[in-house]
Amino acid sequence: MIKRLNASRRALTGALIVALPVLAQAQTAAPSAPPTQPATREAQALPSLAPLVESVKGAVVNVDVQSKASGFGQGENPFMDRFFGGGEGRGRGREQIRQGSGSGFIIDAKGLVLTNNHVVEGAVAIRVRLDDGRSFDAEIVGTDPLTDVALIRLKGKVENLQTVKLGDSDALRVGDWVVAIGNPFGLASSVSSGILSARARDIHSGPYDDFLQTDAAINPGNSGGPLFNLRGEVVGINTAIVGGGTGIGFAVPSNLVKALMPQLEKDGAVTRAWLGIGIQDLTQDLAKALRLPVNEGAIVSQVNEGSPAGKAGMKSDDVIVAIDGQKVGSGGQLTRTVALKKPGTTSTVDVFRDGKRQALKVQLGTRPDREGVSSRQRRGGEETEQSSKARVGVSLSNVDPRIVERTGLRSEQGALVTDVLPGSPAERADLQPGMVVVEVDRKPVRNAEEFAKIIRKAPAGSTLLLRVEVPGNGRFLRALHIP
Repeated sequence: MIKRLNASRRALTGALIVALPVLAQAQTAAPSAPPTQPATREAQALPSLAPLVESVKGAVVNVDVQSKASGFGQGENPFMDRFFGGGEGRGRGREQIRQGSGSGFIIDAKGLVLTNNHVVEGAVAIRVRLDDGRSFDAEIVGTDPLTDVALIRLKGKVENLQTVKLGDSDALRVGDWVVAIGNPFGLASSVSSGILSARARDIHSGPYDDFLQTDAAINPGNSGGPLFNLRGEVVGINTAIVGGGTGIGFAVPSNLVKALMPQLEKDGAVTRAWLGIGIQDLTQDLAKALRLPVNEGAIVSQVNEGSPAGKAGMKSDDVIVAIDGQKVGSGGQLTRTVALKKPGTTSTVDVFRDGKRQALKVQLGTRPDREGVSSRQRRGGEETEQSSKARVGVSLSNVDPRIVERTGLRSEQGALVTDVLPGSPAERADLQPGMVVVEVDRKPVRNAEEFAKIIRKAPAGSTLLLRVEVPGNGRFLRALHIP
């Protein structure tokens, strides 16, 4: 079944991190064997996981999704596969609707459900099926593609919902037992368990990678499912596997999810703090060459002009070793630490410069929304497409950072042209799918909603001067007549 998943389907898919521990059988120790440690005896005496499973499985749900096929999925990192089980795409013309099924879990009696972003990305319809047989339509409350976390809400009259709570993922130790429940291949409430294999894994899927690793049997349809500790608390959201690997799965840690939840519920997106620098890890060789007394930290490779770091006097080759008293061991750790802080706050950054340690006061800025996933953009997406298409015959979307990486676009912001109607003003202006509108009347355009708003408000008979970027060919002017 897995072999029948094609690349475009895998782009919409994710995987449950399941792990079925082979419970140790009591063995008779040889007389010379060392005494069994208390923790080991406790694990060997564990009779069954049934009470744990029975107490939490009612909160685990199946998430059925109909979504637009974007063609640029998240599952193309050669190190990682995300599986999203379900049927093939269907539809006519350039737009296809794909059907798939993932997992999730209820965290609030009001009907809030956590799952993966890649499960609901591009969704036009979401149906959630509960363990007790009930089903509800659902809507997206908030998404964060950079950590692959999404929050959805059940619609209609919801009552008597079983919930689970987020636990402390930082308290997990390598070797601790974990239990997962999900819906692989549509087989609802499948249970498995295993151990935590590693912590803080960077699998190069995004700038904030901090995954839990577990030995797990991972299958299509389990994305977004919960990973439990033995107290029945969710310590991770199962997300990905190593491509071609066996028993190597990854989960978003619960403490990261808890930090994102307030913004997802309130604003629909995550706003992160920002220093505005390029960084690399400090290695032992570089530390020796820089004559530093430390071997861990983040080297500043670039300071963006006008950035918070630049305004604070940070320079290239500074080595950041702490922020607000918290040790910085690597570039990735610095990125994650800064991202969880509130924009506008002032932080103390300890750096080594020319071998001497000093402290810089930095007022953190707001990270640019390169992914275009703000609440307003998401909720206005359908209106954006319909209004611009109806008036000038062009369909738009936000610039996906994955497209930027693949095509070498200079712009990380703008309005991506996805379709042009034959005979429309857009076609007469020589707009073509794949172009990115970066300016209108010599003013920058940040996203599709912004461009659509300009089109809606433009007077009839006027002409908009567009600057567009064609991947691989540079930038050109276009004149769009407004009927």
